[in-house]
Amino acid sequence: MTKSVQTAHTGALLTITLNRPEVLNALTPDLLGELRAALGEAEGEGVRAVLLTGAGRGFSAGADLSVLPEGAVEETVETHYNPVVRALAALPKPVVAAVNGVAAGAGLSLALLCDLRILSEAAVLTVGFSGVGLALDAGMSYTLPRLVGPARALELAYTGRKVTANEALRLGLGEQVFPADGFMAAATAFAARLAAGPTASYARIKAQVAASPESTLEQQLGLEARLQGEASRTDDFAEGRRAFREKRPPTFTGR
Repeated sequence: MTKSVQTAHTGALLTITLNRPEVLNALTPDLLGELRAALGEAEGEGVRAVLLTGAGRGFSAGADLSVLPEGAVEETVETHYNPVVRALAALPKPVVAAVNGVAAGAGLSLALLCDLRILSEAAVLTVGFSGVGLALDAGMSYTLPRLVGPARALELAYTGRKVTANEALRLGLGEQVFPADGFMAAATAFAARLAAGPTASYARIKAQVAASPESTLEQQLGLEARLQGEASRTDDFAEGRRAFREKRPPTFTGR
């Protein structure tokens, strides 16, 4: 039986692929369980960056409403969606979404939870929830306002309009747009560069940025001092300092 989520290791990069292309990778409880397991795999020491994408023409069209149980939506969100959201948000490594096509509803939520979004020119983003009479879920009420601001988040959520890759770039919903032809090769190369970087440094930067919106300047200064002290004791900092003195590119090990 074909799995709904596939994983592949290329060196220190783990690629996670949502694999229901016949329905644009629509999300089911079984798929989300497999995705949670894949994120557990991403916690392994040999993984230094993660690339999340979808098979076929889409990233994910969101929840598969044909298998959404009537009268148990809140339980489904709590039991199946929220554990994935928490695991994805907490992963202390760079996580890149390769948005190859449609990203809608909770599928877009997954993309927004990633640290960075690389968009194909063929990508189309839509919040989508209000179009079927639902509120936001899978973390979108948290991520979307932080990325585009409250008013723009409401506009996108109320209208459910389609956002092209280039508009998404302007709005701050993506970091780079690549041509559709050769997109996955370009996205993989981008993520592979992060997988070769100073993983422990990235984890601390990620923690600092995550804390910033809720912190005062004094709190951030204290956090910076503590995490910088930790970073200064890593092998990667020792290598970075040696490389600086020797005027060569550093070779990081992620430790």
